[in-house]
Amino acid sequence: MRYFVIGTAGHVDHGKTTLIRALTGIDTDRLREEKERGISIELGFAYLDLSGGGRAGIVDVPGHERFVKHMLAGVGGIDLVLLVIAADEGVMPQTREHLDIIQLLGVDKGIIVLTKIDMVDEDWLGLVDEEVREYLNETALKDAPIMHVSGTTGEGLPELINRIEAMATDLPERSAVGPALLPIDRVFSVVGFGTVATGTLTSGTLRVGDSVDILPSGHHSRIRSLQVHKEKVAEVEAGHRVAVNVTGVEVDDIGRGEAMVTPGVFKASRFVDVRLFLLKTANRSLKNRARVRFHLGSAEILGRVLLLDRNELDPGEEGYAQIVLEHEGVAAKEDRFVIRSYSPMRTIGGGRVINPNPERHKRFRDEVINSLATLEMGTPLEQVEQLLGDRATKMSVSEIAEATGLGKDEAASLCRQLVEDGTAVQLRVDDIPLYFSGGRFQEWKDRVLGTLREFHRAYPLREGYPREEMRSRTLPQASPKVFSAMMNYLEGQGAVVLQPQTIALPHATDVLPGRLKQVIESVTADLKAAGIRPDSISEVMARAGAESDLYSEYLSYLTRQGILHRLTGELYLHTEAIEAAKESLEGYFRENGEITLGEARDLLSSSRKYILPLLEYLDQQRFTKRVGDKRKLSKK
Repeated sequence: MRYFVIGTAGHVDHGKTTLIRALTGIDTDRLREEKERGISIELGFAYLDLSGGGRAGIVDVPGHERFVKHMLAGVGGIDLVLLVIAADEGVMPQTREHLDIIQLLGVDKGIIVLTKIDMVDEDWLGLVDEEVREYLNETALKDAPIMHVSGTTGEGLPELINRIEAMATDLPERSAVGPALLPIDRVFSVVGFGTVATGTLTSGTLRVGDSVDILPSGHHSRIRSLQVHKEKVAEVEAGHRVAVNVTGVEVDDIGRGEAMVTPGVFKASRFVDVRLFLLKTANRSLKNRARVRFHLGSAEILGRVLLLDRNELDPGEEGYAQIVLEHEGVAAKEDRFVIRSYSPMRTIGGGRVINPNPERHKRFRDEVINSLATLEMGTPLEQVEQLLGDRATKMSVSEIAEATGLGKDEAASLCRQLVEDGTAVQLRVDDIPLYFSGGRFQEWKDRVLGTLREFHRAYPLREGYPREEMRSRTLPQASPKVFSAMMNYLEGQGAVVLQPQTIALPHATDVLPGRLKQVIESVTADLKAAGIRPDSISEVMARAGAESDLYSEYLSYLTRQGILHRLTGELYLHTEAIEAAKESLEGYFRENGEITLGEARDLLSSSRKYILPLLEYLDQQRFTKRVGDKRKLSKK
């Protein structure tokens, strides 16, 4: 028989802790105040060994209304609920609230345990039976068996254990595949071992030696050891209560409400998209932007409800909403949650997570509602396509898997299918495949190409548009690495030409406007004819009729094209003049091996004014090498 988790629920002083002690021999009240007051304040934990060789973990929750938030921290991972009702009191306020919570969290397997039967007679017990069955008639536990038990005398305990064992065979298996998610409900320190965190592992597998992240605090740690009910184990699968001894984290660093997760999969977020149900018993409508207490896993986070398609939600209604949290939380697709009113504190609703890490939405947008409907009810392929379409930038397979609740292998396969269909684009960054919506990518590509066309029309002599400026203008949320990968993709398509610092359209400067072309041709011809004795570049530009404020752009264009070469601020030579000088010098070097400045001046029939800058330029180009006051042909 497999391992599973039982949770108690019920009104204060209805005998939950006494029942657990009678079943297991374990007193789950560990605090002195609990023993003094005779009520549970914190979560308690025990286990029950079953005849088939299995073991059930048990979470005992407080029943007092003041401690409902503690109750909520412990019931998120249970498989089977024991709804405890005292036979001498019947259904009470916290019975109702606890059952609302159980239903909102999707727990539909349970046993109704009427306790304290030693305190009532048969007739009274029959009346309570009828009251309970009538109350349960419209709930998820309407068909749950009712068991009569006395935790004091032990009456009914064997029958209750038999019923638990029988129901355990029909409990659904939790998936041990995929990333691990452990909502932390308790943190303490053990002498000689350090920090220990406990919780019910809701998905995946934890192993000794695994690296883990603790979110939202952001601590990174490693698992030193694992225990399941005080027994050391090498690994633990989803569905188990587990104590995790972690390294490098102090007790004060983490606490209840955080989650221990597989690194690189889950993200902390202040926004959660949900389908929200308001209980029929809520005493008023829920208005847009109402402040609530959002309970997810073991966390309680204050937040506001952003109703996406209406201004208020009436009792008994459900709709799409985005929960805007006051600090970050961790969620997974399909997680169940509960909301309680801010003040007075009472359970008013709950629902399911549709997108655990969305972008912020605007209200009354058809595209937002349609997107949420697809993410909630669409096929896996439709969900992945919709998710990519909702994002302005890339998503990794891990992010897609987390947001859709799919396994990583299935998510990767669906992404490849979308790429083949042309509805998604794959890029690789640091050898990790990243995916974009094909439609979103095309929109971005169109913005880039449109920006470049406008730029080239305005500045036809410039090399291209600055790359970082293009990123901040067209996709500021993309990292430089991701943006670079996107630009490389466009270059591979032949859509752009990349330079180290700029981006351009192919052949953008091949054909210049008439006036610019005339100036370029005039300057080129002037310097070509002048050889290595040209006039200053300002004089050459003026003769060509160039506008003074465009001198630098003309010169940048001519040097970039390899037509001119700058030797000093005002001295530019044509490429043919430099090549002719190099040819003459090479011949001289073959015969003489070296040359002085004066010899170079005589050889090239020029003056020191030109020859010295020319030789220094050739030194920089590693054509020549200066040795003392002479130069030799460089060996490069």
